[in-house]
Amino acid sequence: MSIPPTDTRFAPRIVARPGPRIALVLGGGGLKGFAHIGVLRALRERGIRPVVYAGASIGALLAAAAAGGMSPAEMAWRAERLERRDLFRLNHYQMLLDRIRVSSLYAAEPLRALIDEVVPLGTFDDLPLPVLVNTVDLVRCSQVVWGLRGLSDVSVRDAVYASCALPGFFPPGAVNGRVCVDGGTTDNMPVSIAARPGGIPPVDAVIAIDVGNADLLHDESIGGQGFAQIFMRAASAMMHALQEAPLQHWNGPPMLLVRPKVSHFGWFAFGHTPELIEEGYRSTVEALRNLDELLTAEGGIWPRRPVRVRVDRERCTGCGLCAAMAPRTMGLDGTGKAFALSRELSWSPADGDFVRHCPTAAIEVDDLASRVLPILDDDSDEPVAPDGVVPPPDALRTDGAALVRRR
Repeated sequence: MSIPPTDTRFAPRIVARPGPRIALVLGGGGLKGFAHIGVLRALRERGIRPVVYAGASIGALLAAAAAGGMSPAEMAWRAERLERRDLFRLNHYQMLLDRIRVSSLYAAEPLRALIDEVVPLGTFDDLPLPVLVNTVDLVRCSQVVWGLRGLSDVSVRDAVYASCALPGFFPPGAVNGRVCVDGGTTDNMPVSIAARPGGIPPVDAVIAIDVGNADLLHDESIGGQGFAQIFMRAASAMMHALQEAPLQHWNGPPMLLVRPKVSHFGWFAFGHTPELIEEGYRSTVEALRNLDELLTAEGGIWPRRPVRVRVDRERCTGCGLCAAMAPRTMGLDGTGKAFALSRELSWSPADGDFVRHCPTAAIEVDDLASRVLPILDDDSDEPVAPDGVVPPPDALRTDGAALVRRR
């Protein structure tokens, strides 16, 4: 009979170490979160030991397991053996009893059993390292981050269950008398609180892993899919929009934002664990090449790359959405067509979200680090319209007052 690798979850409290203080934030994303296991393996190989862990949903589960001492090898062993029946069991009895008033499609017991296997018993104060678990209080409709000062003398397992309790899928969790659900409802990757946690010394840098909403790929078949797929598609769009706000206005310590390419996997698609773990590992190894540069920076989001934004004037309708969403990047010229205010830009993984919102797909982005592009005649750094004429100030209509997501 096979057994998991040695379990060292109940190690003594870890004392402060020399070197940069790094917070690791693991975002939610259903089973796509197994990519976090590869992330943890890459960090361990590089000798990076976070001093603070934070997470939402499956990110909270794996953050608590890692902070408690579970190795990436054991996480992988357990994840690769997880089957659908180990997590999802229809809530038949409650459906029969409560009918339309039933609190969830699935029963809580399988998820709780899984959490009990990987998350240490006890309170946040008992953990070797600080862990922050993001949830939403349904009574107050407010964010509650367990593990912060004044919110740490509670069961870690209860908090993790609540953070994983996706509304409608699993029953809400009870944490210290509060009714709480999945933290991804309001903040699927809680980077802001991880950067400045109350009661914990500030960190020098943040490593954030986004596995849930980075790339919202086109899916022409979504209209004919089932409830779960349609619900999660809409939830992904909502969580993506909520997640963009703290990234676009980031003023914390330098952040290394890692976005493994896992969008083509379903939130609850079993059977892809090895690929997810490998992609988490690959993307983290690649991103860590920028770590030394990041640690010398005063802030910002990394890694950065040079890009050029181009607009197809025939496709552009002049709707102004790009200029409203990114007024420091896009403008409208005297003819009402969109154009980029700068020839070249330095973008992080968090930049450029406005591009996918163009209703006619008129905006394209060239990666200057990997493509050979024609040299432009005009070397001016001034904002230049496509015809080479600097538009008058009153032609740059970038008010877009109705849109609040601004770059």
